[in-house]
Amino acid sequence: MKLPESFFETIFVFIESSLILGSFGVVLLNDIVFSAFLLGFVFASVSLSYFLLDADFVASAQILIYVGAVNVLIVFAVMLINRKQSDNNFFLFWTIGDGITAVICTSIFVFSSNVISNTSWSNIYLVVKSDKNTKLMPIENIRRIGSELLTDFIVPFELMSIILLIALIGAITLARGEQIIGKIVENKK
Repeated sequence: MKLPESFFETIFVFIESSLILGSFGVVLLNDIVFSAFLLGFVFASVSLSYFLLDADFVASAQILIYVGAVNVLIVFAVMLINRKQSDNNFFLFWTIGDGITAVICTSIFVFSSNVISNTSWSNIYLVVKSDKNTKLMPIENIRRIGSELLTDFIVPFELMSIILLIALIGAITLARGEQIIGKIVENKK
């Protein structure tokens, strides 16, 4: 995308701040339904970042796969569990595990920020070599991505699909278990 520098920076700061705020919402909210919807918002913000970086294929794949499939699967699993919320407070019952997780996430954030700020980005070159006479077409990029995905990265691709299947089966099992326990409790009354 050919945008003026100041306009590009403004859009970039807006998208990245919405990404960070949405991520905080996913982590800090106790209502799992709101967290799942905010996760979809975070996925959409990431795809907008890809659009700004002229990675149209990756942005489209992000929208189709993560927003359209993974997030819908997560929302479906959350709705299937149907846990009762006792209170609508945002920060309710922080445990020791929550504190440890907050410390670990904060340290990863600080480490990543340090690495990003100390990297000399001008020394990074494009992976694709191209001559001045030959221009790399987007179709060739898509073919290359597809070829890499189905040759070198086939095992991680299939492992991710298996992990998503296990998560769906686990959510269904948890939902059925809660329904069975609820029926047993009702029958004892």
